[in-house]
Amino acid sequence: MHKNQSESLTFVQKFKSEIEDVKEDREIVLCAPFTSLTVMSKSLHGSKIMLGAQNIHWETQGAYTGEISGEMLTEIGVSYVIVGHSERRQYFNETDETVNLRLKAAQEYGLKPILCVGETKAQKDAGETENIIITQLKEGLVGIDQSNLIIAYEPIWAIGTGDTCESTEANRVIGIIRQQLDNENVSIQYGGSVKPGNIDEIMAQPEIDGVLVGGASLEPNNFARIVNYQ
Repeated sequence: MHKNQSESLTFVQKFKSEIEDVKEDREIVLCAPFTSLTVMSKSLHGSKIMLGAQNIHWETQGAYTGEISGEMLTEIGVSYVIVGHSERRQYFNETDETVNLRLKAAQEYGLKPILCVGETKAQKDAGETENIIITQLKEGLVGIDQSNLIIAYEPIWAIGTGDTCESTEANRVIGIIRQQLDNENVSIQYGGSVKPGNIDEIMAQPEIDGVLVGGASLEPNNFARIVNYQ
């Protein structure tokens, strides 16, 4: 929940200038608050940067105050949507069942969902990381087309804490995630205190295809450095 429309436009203009020479293999998605999506869509038109939303409801319309539908998102040029982010699970009671419904809705409208999975510190300390991740995948991916999907492993204990998961451990867990999938081409990302100082090490890991960036994406220079990892 950062940046109003004016701030979002200022960010986009500066960020675009920072990545003019970005490598062709880089796929860049900005997942902005709902209020900024329309103005950002117009500003990003014709650029390499794609637009994503931070959530989606499973119904097309109805008495769901505060929610947003796939139809509303696609109409304004949104192509991606985050589903099941840990903050949604923690603060707004998202469950694996509702995550599954949202994933289905995203795919129904041609949006590519970014499914977030991850464990808490208590679960990690109890040695439950693998069981938690596998359960989230098993219940979340029922009936989901894995050819139109991104998965982000975001250990909850590492989000916004500055306590980044060791890159080798992130690589190990993402390898476990990949073993649970039917489609070997699913892009699997790491998220959790990603910043310019650790992006090169993270992306050097063989199982990690990309990153889901939080706080470090709010400043154009920092995010451009992450996009332009070595």
